[in-house]
Amino acid sequence: MINRVEKLSLLSEMIAFAKYDKDIKNIEYNFLLGVAKQLGITREDFDYLIEHPVTYTHLKSHSERIVQFHRLVLLMNIDSESSKSGAIKLFNFGLRMGLSHESISKVLYLMESFPNKIVPPDVLIDIFKTQYN
Repeated sequence: MINRVEKLSLLSEMIAFAKYDKDIKNIEYNFLLGVAKQLGITREDFDYLIEHPVTYTHLKSHSERIVQFHRLVLLMNIDSESSKSGAIKLFNFGLRMGLSHESISKVLYLMESFPNKIVPPDVLIDIFKTQYN
């Protein structure tokens, strides 16, 4: 289980990802708020993070990093205006998390074949398992 500092770091990272195109859209805000609630972070703390990001904390657990990457995939595709630059940013975030270059590339490639570009969790996990073994 991840601690509070790691949870705040995850949210801060997702907020930074959403702010990549300057403003957080309402749909992105609501998605991020939902993630905050899942993580047990109050709305007040979440809103504070928007203006005051915390330092990145590397997750030790490989499975937690995969879950976070999946959240970022969902966040990127929640906005129908996702672009090539969003995919590059997602790729870089994945690398920074210590995920495999091949797995990230495969997820980005396969994304195009799924409705709304949302890779199902089981497919995503299988991709990372294959590269991890």
